[in-house]
Parts: sequence; structure tokens; C-alpha cells
Amino acid sequence: MRPVKSNPKILNPKISARMPAHVHGTITKAAEIMGATINQFMIQSALEKANRIIEKEQIIRLSAESATLFYDAIKSPPAPNQKLTAAANAYKKNFEAPSAKT
Repeated sequence: MRPVKSNPKILNPKISARMPAHVHGTITKAAEIMGATINQFMIQSALEKANRIIEKEQIIRLSAESATLFYDAIKSPPAPNQKLTAAANAYKKNFEAPSAKT
């Protein structure tokens, strides 16, 4: 798929589309139901679809990146820092049962 080029100098860019009559009829009917013009309906619909596509792509990419980071952290965990060591010692002191003395 080739990249779509846009011209940032155009303040109100225009898009035109050719479509079969039955598609135009369906879009017209949907726009009427929504109380919008065909132009408003098409812009809103296209924007919603574009946002869904972008969001889905970002979720997939971030999920893959997160999985890699998680795997790397499990495979090679960093050494505990001073705060973690202090927390572990405090936990042991306060919550672990004292060993039975015989």
C-alpha cells in the first residue's frame, strides 16, 4: 500500500468519491436517519473508521513491545535495589512466622 500524501498548506482539503448508485442510496439513507448531510455523514464515518484503525494498530504494536519488555524482564531481571531489599526485609520481619525453636 502506498502512503497517502496530504498538503498541510490547504486549510480545507476536499475529497471526492465516485460510487455505485446503490452505495449512494445507502449512504443517503443513513445520513437522513442520523439527521446529517451526506458530506457530514461521510466525514464522520470516515473519521470514526480511521480512528479505529489507528487505535487498533497502536494497541497491537504496543502489546508486542510490552510483551518483549516483559519477557526480557523475566529472562534477565535487574538486581534488587535498596528500597526493594528493605521492603523484603520488613515483610520478613513483620509477616513471616517465627521459626519454631526446639
